[in-house]
Amino acid sequence: MEDKKKFSFWNYVVWFTFYSVIGWCYEVFLEVVVYKWGFTNRGVLFGPYTPVYGFGALAFLLLVYPLIRGKKTGKRLALLPVVFALCMLIATAIELGTSYILEAVTGSWPWQTYADYAINFQARIALSPSIRFGLGGVLFLYVLQPLFEKICEKLGEKRVRTLAIAFLVMFAVDCVYTFALK
Repeated sequence: MEDKKKFSFWNYVVWFTFYSVIGWCYEVFLEVVVYKWGFTNRGVLFGPYTPVYGFGALAFLLLVYPLIRGKKTGKRLALLPVVFALCMLIATAIELGTSYILEAVTGSWPWQTYADYAINFQARIALSPSIRFGLGGVLFLYVLQPLFEKICEKLGEKRVRTLAIAFLVMFAVDCVYTFALK
């Protein structure tokens, strides 16, 4: 039986923020633990979030999640290779586009480390991170998103709306600070 529940704009704002924070944590983990470079703020903004992950999550939710949402386990598992491939392609396209936007706005993009990867395009995207994004997309859609849906459902629409408004104000203040005042 398919789940036809519609989500509000406020749900998407909260999820965008959750995934932006998770993306920031993932980037910091790679930098500190895997690459042992030491800590730096991996986001473009001041706060502990990386909005490109939030936008990627929204793209996955809108473009890929409808393929598996509400489906029985067997059908969801059968679609896993398709979900992986779509997440990998979408995330890579977003990362490439974001690198051009950030370069136009700020003069650079934060992940110029891809030059050292064997298979890369202009040091902006590379095969290895794209595969990780595909795997992350599968984890996100099959595990995290159903959990976050339950959390938001338990919070109720009023609390979700309040959280979302707080997050929007936080992002707006951060954007003004980062791009206008800094």
